[in-house]
Amino acid sequence: MSESAVQIIARGPRAVAERAAAAIDADPLLEGATYSILEEDEDKGVWRIDAFPTTSDEADGFRARLGEHPELTVITETLADADWLAMALSGLPPVRAGRFFVYGLHDRGRTPPNAVNLRIEAGAAFGTGHHGTTVGCLIAYDRLLKKRRFERVLDVGAGTGVLAIAASRTGTRKAVGTDIDPISARISRENALVNGSNARFVWASGLNDRAVRQDAPYDLVFANILARPLVSLAQDIKGALKPGGVAILSGLLRTQERFVRAAYLARGFKLDSRIRKDAWCTLVLVRS
Repeated sequence: MSESAVQIIARGPRAVAERAAAAIDADPLLEGATYSILEEDEDKGVWRIDAFPTTSDEADGFRARLGEHPELTVITETLADADWLAMALSGLPPVRAGRFFVYGLHDRGRTPPNAVNLRIEAGAAFGTGHHGTTVGCLIAYDRLLKKRRFERVLDVGAGTGVLAIAASRTGTRKAVGTDIDPISARISRENALVNGSNARFVWASGLNDRAVRQDAPYDLVFANILARPLVSLAQDIKGALKPGGVAILSGLLRTQERFVRAAYLARGFKLDSRIRKDAWCTLVLVRS
């Protein structure tokens, strides 16, 4: 990668953008690479993919996958030196998802009194609450809380820890978050402290780690990751749940919903509901 950071932008019809996003997700060379997909112009039907490669190989990979779809207009822009994360976060508005109100330090004076207010600083971790997958998980959880409570909750791929913290703040006695990234685990702990949460976060490579298993079985498992890891972890998530336990799954595009759902139905889960936000889907499944 050159010294100057770049942003790769692709625009086109929704169906084409979703196919391109699915191709990015399926490319092993782009696993973990950062991109987003959203609707840019509803009236004109224009969707947009923003990719932020950190290496030359990632940049080439993004261009290759996007270039397979001639209906997309693809451009590369050089980003000037700046603290882009800080600048982006300073402009993000707070998010309301059911009873949850997710905000950053810059919005600390705007929290409503009738909400579960969660102050989340992203740092180098995913999950400020603005992404359609995180919003979907919070809305799904809010709806479930109207019917029951969850004593033990596991958040797989915790990122900033927002989901485990939300569980802890709404009565969960044991809220555990796990991430394969030690930086995410550290940021989650910092966010838990800021929010007065007793959620516990561990750096672990899988659900069979002793630090994760010690509080199993769980009443609810969040997994806001990617479609392929969701499928790979289907049996492990089933094993971590009590019979009748709930899995809230996200990080998948609408086009990947059937692929992920089939893996869980084959293991005895039943579909409870789904939430669609932008191009993303959140599934709520119950272990039979």
